[in-house]
Amino acid sequence: MAWVEKRGDGYRVRYRRPDGRVGTDSTHASKKAAQTRATAVDAEQQQDTYIDPSSGKITLREWADMWLKIHRVSATTTAKYNSYLKNHILPAFGDTSLNAITRMRVKSWVNEVGEGRASSTVVDILALFSMLMGEAVEERRISANPCRRLRPSADHRPERPWATPAQVLAIANHLKPAEAHLVITAAYTGMRWGELVGLQRHNCKLDDALIYVDPDVGALHEVSGKLELGSPKTPAAVRPILLPPFLVARLREHLESHDNSHVFVGEDGGLYRRSNFSRRFWRPATDGSPDGLVAPVIPGMHFHDLRHTHKTWMIEDSVPEAAQAKRLGHRLPGVRGIYSHVTPVVEQRLVDGLQKRWESTAKPEPER
Repeated sequence: MAWVEKRGDGYRVRYRRPDGRVGTDSTHASKKAAQTRATAVDAEQQQDTYIDPSSGKITLREWADMWLKIHRVSATTTAKYNSYLKNHILPAFGDTSLNAITRMRVKSWVNEVGEGRASSTVVDILALFSMLMGEAVEERRISANPCRRLRPSADHRPERPWATPAQVLAIANHLKPAEAHLVITAAYTGMRWGELVGLQRHNCKLDDALIYVDPDVGALHEVSGKLELGSPKTPAAVRPILLPPFLVARLREHLESHDNSHVFVGEDGGLYRRSNFSRRFWRPATDGSPDGLVAPVIPGMHFHDLRHTHKTWMIEDSVPEAAQAKRLGHRLPGVRGIYSHVTPVVEQRLVDGLQKRWESTAKPEPER
């Protein structure tokens, strides 16, 4: 049972912890206010909702260290978390105790972080902060998450470009065969960058006309400058991807051109890095060359936009949403994800549509 003690010019509320030790809940200027709080402490302890104030005195830096040690995510995500903590969250709140982090202070900080940064980046940083504070609530170190329901102001993001089959072929024609095969495979499978450059020969099952994204080594990740194979982005990304006939033939030809265990490699047999590939191959092929010898196709287009392109093609071909999600390695939320199924007939119709796109583009125009 909580009680009130006179302390200097005020009054403090004392209570007994489960281990028998005595703790201080709060101090008050008047005895009446202290007694009111003592009554509330008794009620909270009886309802098992009481939060010991001393539990929230741990600093955010100490709490983040504890949380990171037991929070299991991919190496790429861990590197991203460490970057957000080091550069944004800990400089502002690292030495502040959890129970001293207020909502108004967080809102002010979000505005500061948002200056000069894309709203998507700010959302990611705030999401990590909210995750940390949410875990503190679950551990009953604080009573409420000061980040809950905070939303950074969204900046205007123009719609990303997508390519027609003819434009994909034009980009590929600006490249050497190895890079052209990579670009065409990306457009006609919708695979992520890491899934493509991490694809190994034994998971390119051309006799079955499919590519398999492996659960353990299905993606190549770049972590702190080092390349390493690991799991794909999400569990839903582990999937077979059916290939149209023309792509099976192109991949056979490509695999016969080298003996590397990875399907897509550079001229020296080394693995591709996203930034180097973009600078050396992708940007000149899409933006064109300054001297005008290479005509621009879609200036400013990102490699990831080939994934958007594949999605757009499936929408144009009236592919069911469940089949789109499965092919792209997404999981439909809620009931749709539980009760939607993709039959072989649907998948074959999807692949037939891709084959027709290629044939209509790759065929030479008839003479007039």
